[in-house]
Amino acid sequence: MTGLDIITVKCDDNGNVDIEDIRSKAEQYSERLSALMITYPSTHGVYEEAFRDICDLIHAHGGQVYMDGANFNALVGVSRPGLIGADVSHLNLHKTFAIPHGGGGPGAGPIGVKSHLSPFLPDHPVVKDVNPDAHKDGTIGTIAAAPWGSASILSISWAYIAMMRDKGLKRATMIALLNANYICQRLKDHYPVLYKGKNDMVAHECIIDLRDVKESCGITVDDIAKRLVDYGFHAPTMSFPVADTLMIEPTESENKRELDRFCDAMIAIRKEIEAVESGAMDKDNNPLKNAPHAQYLLLKETWDLPYSTEIAFFPMKDINEDKYWPPVGRIDNFYGDKNLFCSCIT
Repeated sequence: MTGLDIITVKCDDNGNVDIEDIRSKAEQYSERLSALMITYPSTHGVYEEAFRDICDLIHAHGGQVYMDGANFNALVGVSRPGLIGADVSHLNLHKTFAIPHGGGGPGAGPIGVKSHLSPFLPDHPVVKDVNPDAHKDGTIGTIAAAPWGSASILSISWAYIAMMRDKGLKRATMIALLNANYICQRLKDHYPVLYKGKNDMVAHECIIDLRDVKESCGITVDDIAKRLVDYGFHAPTMSFPVADTLMIEPTESENKRELDRFCDAMIAIRKEIEAVESGAMDKDNNPLKNAPHAQYLLLKETWDLPYSTEIAFFPMKDINEDKYWPPVGRIDNFYGDKNLFCSCIT
């Protein structure tokens, strides 16, 4: 990447950067050390208490710290990347500043640097003074025809920030943290929470570990994700950053009623898993393995599954009044990923 060699640093058992490993590698590559890229809060959903020590270590060996701002919605109004040791940070506009996240959402966001790096920021051959701190010998050049990004995208985030103002943005951060910890506390007696920080708390997201479920009865993270569709939910992030887990990241957008509805669904699914584990339900023919249940199944002359239509389609009472009907039933993910299908009109 840009002519650099990438060196991977280990994590400890709590999901934090392994301090001894990064110290050893910083010393080993001291004369070549260019930069460290680190996410804060970590993708494991915790605030790493050694973050400033890690930054000091990299600086001591002549390197710079690039902070991945993917989780900036856990920092707005309560911290500053430059204050805690970062030299460079990109700030994702999705999730934190109102741009849609994931499929359909444009990837956009500013990159902020400390003053000693500003002379090297991009300039523009047509638009003057894009970089007022440009070095006398020139900058890294032009990286985009539109020097300040897309007006159609950035205006959304500008309006969000202008309406929220400082107090509103800080409150959004606090609610995002509260929501994640509320879900963590509600689900911890039903699913193991993989990583926690100090005082048994998480940051903006919590990761529930489903590996033991897979081992005990063959129910996978895919099965649970598809069953959530029957309960009216799009699944949280699957198998990232750890395989066979769900990373739940509610942000500040959901109210308590919706959080409770999600938690109730996850708890109900855990009871369905227990029925498979105990043998009360067949391990290969059960509501999780057959999920999601599409409405075309109701048109069949006979219902041949070993559980009721109520369990299949209306597993919780509140679904009765506002049911989401998936357009398709169970598909083979792996086959679909490996085989290309043309949907063109011929």
